[in-house]
Amino acid sequence: MKTTDYIGKTIKVIIDRPLGSKHPKHGFEYPLNYGYVPNTKSGDGEELDVYVLGINKPLKEFSGQCIGVIHRTDDDDDKLIVVPEGIDFSDNEIENATAFQEKWFKHVLLRK
Repeated sequence: MKTTDYIGKTIKVIIDRPLGSKHPKHGFEYPLNYGYVPNTKSGDGEELDVYVLGINKPLKEFSGQCIGVIHRTDDDDDKLIVVPEGIDFSDNEIENATAFQEKWFKHVLLRK
Protein backbone atom coordinates (compact mmCIF):
# COMPACT_ATOMS: atom_id res chain seq x y z
CA MET A 1 0.00 0.00 0.00
CA LYS A 2 1.39 3.42 -0.94
CA THR A 3 1.34 6.04 1.80
CA THR A 4 -0.97 8.25 -0.29
CA ASP A 5 -3.55 5.40 -0.23
CA TYR A 6 -4.15 6.28 3.45
CA ILE A 7 -5.40 9.80 2.61
CA GLY A 8 -9.12 10.04 3.38
CA LYS A 9 -9.15 6.85 5.47
CA THR A 10 -9.71 6.46 9.22
CA ILE A 11 -6.44 5.39 10.81
CA LYS A 12 -5.79 3.84 14.25
CA VAL A 13 -2.59 5.25 15.74
CA ILE A 14 -0.50 4.06 18.69
CA ILE A 15 1.12 7.10 20.31
CA ASP A 16 4.67 6.30 21.46
CA ARG A 17 5.74 9.94 21.82
CA PRO A 18 2.87 11.86 23.43
CA LEU A 19 2.55 15.63 23.45
CA GLY A 20 5.19 17.07 25.80
CA SER A 21 7.48 14.01 25.78
CA LYS A 22 11.17 14.25 24.90
CA HIS A 23 12.79 12.65 21.83
CA PRO A 24 14.91 9.75 23.14
CA LYS A 25 18.01 10.65 21.11
CA HIS A 26 17.81 14.35 20.19
CA GLY A 27 16.15 15.69 23.35
CA PHE A 28 13.62 18.06 21.77
CA GLU A 29 10.07 18.16 23.11
CA TYR A 30 7.14 16.93 21.01
CA PRO A 31 4.62 19.79 20.52
CA LEU A 32 2.03 17.25 19.30
CA ASN A 33 1.23 13.56 19.62
CA TYR A 34 3.44 11.36 17.45
CA GLY A 35 3.06 7.68 16.84
CA TYR A 36 2.72 4.91 14.30
CA VAL A 37 0.24 2.69 12.49
CA PRO A 38 0.57 -0.84 13.91
CA ASN A 39 1.40 -3.71 11.53
CA THR A 40 2.66 -1.49 8.71
CA LYS A 41 6.09 -1.03 7.13
CA SER A 42 7.55 2.29 6.05
CA GLY A 43 10.46 2.83 3.67
CA ASP A 44 12.87 2.83 6.64
CA GLY A 45 11.73 -0.67 7.72
CA GLU A 46 9.90 0.65 10.79
CA GLU A 47 6.17 1.09 11.20
CA LEU A 48 4.57 4.03 9.39
CA ASP A 49 4.91 7.24 11.45
CA VAL A 50 2.03 9.60 12.19
CA TYR A 51 1.68 13.20 13.30
CA VAL A 52 -1.63 13.71 15.16
CA LEU A 53 -2.87 17.30 14.80
CA GLY A 54 -5.82 18.94 16.53
CA ILE A 55 -5.60 17.25 19.96
CA ASN A 56 -4.00 19.33 22.70
CA LYS A 57 -3.49 16.71 25.41
CA PRO A 58 -1.15 13.68 25.60
CA LEU A 59 -2.66 10.51 24.14
CA LYS A 60 -1.89 6.77 24.24
CA GLU A 61 -3.82 5.96 21.07
CA PHE A 62 -6.04 7.75 18.59
CA SER A 63 -8.31 7.06 15.63
CA GLY A 64 -8.77 9.82 13.10
CA GLN A 65 -8.77 10.76 9.45
CA CYS A 66 -5.60 10.93 7.37
CA ILE A 67 -5.59 14.28 5.53
CA GLY A 68 -2.11 14.15 4.01
CA VAL A 69 1.36 12.66 3.82
CA ILE A 70 4.70 14.32 4.39
CA HIS A 71 6.92 12.66 1.80
CA ARG A 72 10.59 13.17 2.59
CA THR A 73 12.64 13.47 -0.57
CA ASP A 74 16.00 13.04 1.20
CA ASP A 75 14.97 10.25 3.61
CA ASP A 76 12.90 7.07 3.22
CA ASP A 77 10.42 7.84 5.99
CA ASP A 78 6.99 9.23 5.04
CA LYS A 79 4.73 10.60 7.80
CA LEU A 80 0.92 10.50 7.81
CA ILE A 81 -1.03 13.54 9.02
CA VAL A 82 -4.02 12.35 11.09
CA VAL A 83 -6.68 14.63 12.60
CA PRO A 84 -10.03 14.29 14.40
CA GLU A 85 -12.90 13.38 12.07
CA GLY A 86 -14.34 16.46 10.36
CA ILE A 87 -11.35 18.74 11.11
CA ASP A 88 -9.05 20.06 8.39
CA PHE A 89 -5.76 21.92 8.40
CA SER A 90 -4.27 24.04 5.63
CA ASP A 91 -0.93 23.08 4.09
CA ASN A 92 0.61 26.01 5.96
CA GLU A 93 -0.84 24.86 9.31
CA ILE A 94 0.52 21.34 8.73
CA GLU A 95 3.97 22.68 7.80
CA ASN A 96 4.03 24.88 10.93
CA ALA A 97 2.86 22.08 13.25
CA THR A 98 5.47 19.59 11.98
CA ALA A 99 8.39 22.01 11.47
CA PHE A 100 9.94 21.06 14.83
CA GLN A 101 11.11 17.85 13.13
CA GLU A 102 10.58 18.32 9.39
CA LYS A 103 12.81 21.43 9.21
CA TRP A 104 15.77 19.00 9.08
CA PHE A 105 14.47 17.21 5.96
CA LYS A 106 13.51 18.09 2.40
CA HIS A 107 9.91 17.08 1.89
CA VAL A 108 6.68 17.65 0.01
CA LEU A 109 3.20 17.61 1.47
CA LEU A 110 0.92 15.30 -0.51
CA ARG A 111 -2.86 15.84 -0.34
CA LYS A 112 -5.79 14.44 -2.32
